[in-house]
Amino acid sequence: MAAEDYMVSCLNKKLFGIECFGCGAQRALLLLLEGKFEEAFHLFPAVYTLLLFLVVIIVNLVDRKRNYTSSLIILAVINVVIMVVSYFIRNGNPFL
Repeated sequence: MAAEDYMVSCLNKKLFGIECFGCGAQRALLLLLEGKFEEAFHLFPAVYTLLLFLVVIIVNLVDRKRNYTSSLIILAVINVVIMVVSYFIRNGNPFL
């Protein structure tokens, strides 16, 4: 059995035939675990900032003495911008 057997398929792509902004994240994380860093970035450019975001969330849960809210907000905004821009680069502009 491979890790690909346990991946969740994109509900948006199944129902509407259109990729969502997060499509490719699972496969990119798997590529990171395999050591294919460049391929992971090409598949899902927000993979590294997403990992950093998850690490800061975990640190925030463990270290209650410090406030990481501003860092989390900044990382969330960066992730959203990267995901939206890469989505439109990958799929073209649907409004044209």
